[in-house]
Amino acid sequence: MMAIEKFFIKEGIREAEIEEYLAKKFERADYSRAEIQRTPLGTRIVVYVNKPGLVIGKSGRIIKDLTEDIKTRFQLENPMLDVKEIDSPYLDAQVVATRIAKSIERGSFYKKTVNFYLQEIMRAGAIGVEIKVGGKLGGERGRFQKFREGYIKHSGYYADNLLQRGMATAKVKLGIIGVQVRILTQYPDDLSIKRSVMELTAPKEVEPTVKVEAQPEAEKPKKEEKAEKAPKEVEKVKKTVKKAKKVVKDVEKPEKKAKAEKVKAEKKETKPKKAKKAVKAGKKAVKPKKSGKVENKRDKEAKA
Repeated sequence: MMAIEKFFIKEGIREAEIEEYLAKKFERADYSRAEIQRTPLGTRIVVYVNKPGLVIGKSGRIIKDLTEDIKTRFQLENPMLDVKEIDSPYLDAQVVATRIAKSIERGSFYKKTVNFYLQEIMRAGAIGVEIKVGGKLGGERGRFQKFREGYIKHSGYYADNLLQRGMATAKVKLGIIGVQVRILTQYPDDLSIKRSVMELTAPKEVEPTVKVEAQPEAEKPKKEEKAEKAPKEVEKVKKTVKKAKKVVKDVEKPEKKAKAEKVKAEKKETKPKKAKKAVKAGKKAVKPKKSGKVENKRDKEAKA
């Protein structure tokens, strides 16, 4: 029995060493995890990465070199490396933990980065998230802070099987800061049953099928009516504008006539005045100028 126990312990240690080695090698490719499967042909290692192009390399050179290195270092018989891409990086706990650690190392404030990733994880479709950050976050003493959103399980069957865990460390001048991430991507059976019961028992005001069918049917005629009414409304507007112009002209006509009559009357008044002035000027020209001496009536008669 002791020999079998020692064998399993050695195998577990070897698997942990292989995972550490792969995590260091594929750090730039957003390494998530590795699955080691033993088959009669050899050991198959499946690597889950966000950027598989950096792992494969040109014409698979990097994978060939890695298989040979793993074979000599860990003494594995016929190792076979397989690379798979992650569905969404925000739903992978290990990828999120490494990204948070890297951003803290660059100098960004830990609260800002953690809150950003909380929002992105919940948008990606997670049911619950919990992020723990511990270390010298500010000041001489070490601190521990927890950020949580949604529903999460801490213990039991669902915590062991449905919950994803990821850990990473950030090296800062003050010391090392640890980051732990937990993501729940599926609802437990208890919660899913409760939700279905609540949905069935809840009073339904309007059925969703009726709403979905009614909306497009009601929208279509409205759009058609609007398209038909548009030219008619334009014609109505044009007619109203023409009527308004006519009304303005009718209002302006008497004013213009009054002005014209005034101008004519003024012209008529100015004409006789000018004629009178001209007559007066002619009379003055005909009349001789009076001399300063006054002649007597006798002198006039004598002359006659």
